[in-house]
Amino acid sequence: MMTVATGALIVDPLFYLAAIPAVILTGLAKGGFGGTFSVLALPLLVLVVSPMQAAGIMLPILLVMDAIAVVVWRKHWDAANLKILVVAMTIGTALGYLTATVLEDGHIRLMVGLIGLGFIAHSLIGRAGEGAASGPNWPRGLFWGTLSGLTSFVSHVGGPPIQVYLVPQRLSKEVFVGTMTMIFAFVNVLKIVPFWALGQLSPTNLATSAALLPVAILSTIAGAWVVTRVDTVLFYRIILWLLFFVSLKLVWDGLRLSFGV
Repeated sequence: MMTVATGALIVDPLFYLAAIPAVILTGLAKGGFGGTFSVLALPLLVLVVSPMQAAGIMLPILLVMDAIAVVVWRKHWDAANLKILVVAMTIGTALGYLTATVLEDGHIRLMVGLIGLGFIAHSLIGRAGEGAASGPNWPRGLFWGTLSGLTSFVSHVGGPPIQVYLVPQRLSKEVFVGTMTMIFAFVNVLKIVPFWALGQLSPTNLATSAALLPVAILSTIAGAWVVTRVDTVLFYRIILWLLFFVSLKLVWDGLRLSFGV
């Protein structure tokens, strides 16, 4: 997997064929569509760059998106859940930093692919039972929040575990989106120092992030505008199918690189 760079900027057209859709999908997610769209972003990017470089390029973009989303959803969030998740995701981020130099490229690919497939399974069968709505819960929140912090650090795919925790609570759409927005804004700021320590905020990555920022800003604003106006069922179906095929390829690549399959 090679990219072409001139000075400090990636210029490989294949990179941008993957990166621009990835940023658009992430912007729609940050604008209000939740984690479904953003789950596809890193799998797309790691088709053309290494997983850790993809995470490094995305972090500055995510921080800008978070700033916009926090302004949009600043009045809608659940304080009890945020208290639990701040603790849990701090623990998960620390675990991600401690294991980042241990996990090999193939391991990260396999993890991201399995997370994608797991998210699909959760989306398809997770709503099968109705039951009574749950509420904030420290044991459940610590487990899913820690897992989210870990996967968010290594792959920016922290949405699915948090959704597994929050969806059964049946929060209003606004409070659900606002709570997701606030916790991931927090955790992305938390990543800055460890990402810098790992060398992922390099001049090349930062310059490439800057080149993608206009797309990031426009897509985040678009997501906030569209979420209240358009039925998302068709969008979700398309994303789940794309995610399915991309995740299968990542699982195959991960098995091949890690175990010589």
